[in-house]
Parts: sequence; structure tokens; C-alpha cells
Amino acid sequence: MKLERLLQSQGFGSRRECRARVLAGRVTLDGEPADDPDVECDERSCRFSVDGEDWRYRERVYVALNKPAGYECSHRPQFHPSVFSLLPTALLLRGVQAVGRLDEDTTGLLLLSDDGQFIHAYSSGKRQVPKVYEVTAKHAVSDEQIAALLAGVVLRDEAISVAATACERLDERRLRLTVTEGKYHLVKRMVAASGNRVEALHRVAVGGFVLPEALASGQWVWVDATTCAPELP
Repeated sequence: MKLERLLQSQGFGSRRECRARVLAGRVTLDGEPADDPDVECDERSCRFSVDGEDWRYRERVYVALNKPAGYECSHRPQFHPSVFSLLPTALLLRGVQAVGRLDEDTTGLLLLSDDGQFIHAYSSGKRQVPKVYEVTAKHAVSDEQIAALLAGVVLRDEAISVAATACERLDERRLRLTVTEGKYHLVKRMVAASGNRVEALHRVAVGGFVLPEALASGQWVWVDATTCAPELP
């Protein structure tokens, strides 16, 4: 693949813009300055940098973001900044979308991709993908509340109860709660229905993907869609 086409496929602009980047000396290929936009390169093994930032070819985008509070999971946010503002422009130009959504005040694991099948597989309610949250409640959590969450609680304006698939106490006011449905404000409504109130909500896992402990709030990392693990450098 020609270098300018490689850059275009990775979200660095049109072919004309990518060609101009190379001619302006803003690209290196396998550690060496690149000055020929038509040079052939093996996209599967080459390493390149643009404006000093290292990249490698990826056919699809799969990233995990540690979402901070105060961000909306929308390309067109209404009241708060967009989580997409935390990503490089190259990923935005590739059309990445959030795999499901987190509320503005909810933090933690948010997967993003440009792979439509992957997005559907992990966000469709019919797939029953487990999502694990750490919940900080307003009041001490009682054994009766945990039992209710596991047995199933009836949400307001709904006739069918919803149950957590797992629920464990972390300390007096904190729970680790696993759900498989994707209803609006589900965890907050479930905790309210059990007789308590959510004060903070942090997602730590989706399916086999677990938020890396070392990933700081607002930071992102490439992940392997087949192993559910962060990609090695």
C-alpha cells in the first residue's frame, strides 16, 4: 500500500492532505523520515509516526476509555463536553462510535469502535452482555437490599422485575453490581427500588473487557477485540 493511502485509511485526512503531510516532513516510516508519499509499505508490519506521534496500521478501531464525570457520550452534546473530544482527530475521522452510553456523571469503562458488528454485539440488549459497576450508595447497604437486587426489583412504570446477576458488598456503602440489561439509568433505578440511592457510579467491565487499573481518568488505550485485553505496544 502506498504511504499516502495508508495514512488516509488511518484517519489522517484526504489523500491530498496525507500527501501534503509527507511532503512537509511530518511523517516517519519505520523510524526514518518519509519524503515520498508514493512509497510502497507493508501496512501489516510497518510503523509510522505523524507529527511525532507513533502509530501502526489497524484495520478497525477498538479502544477503551476511562470516562471521567462531566462528559456526554454523544458527538453532539447538549450540556457538557463530548467524550469524543478526548480522542485523537484521526480516530474521529474514522467514524468511531461509543459502544453503549454512560450517563454524564457515570465514570469508568467506555468502549469505542468503528466496527458496526462489534458495537451491536456489545450494546444490544438481546445479547445479555454483563456489565459490572462499582456503586457508592447514599446510605449503608443492608443485607435486605442486596437480597432484593439479586431477587429482582420492580422499576417505576414497569411491570416486570429486573435482577442483578451478581451483587457483593465492598464496604458499608459500596457494592459491585453486575447487570445484563441496558435500560435507561438501570443501576440507579434498581438501587432506588431497593430502598437506597446511588451517589457515584463507576463501570469496571463490559463482557470480557476490564478497565485497566493503570488507565487514568480521561485516558484511552487500544484493545484487542478477540482477547478483550489492552494491545501490547
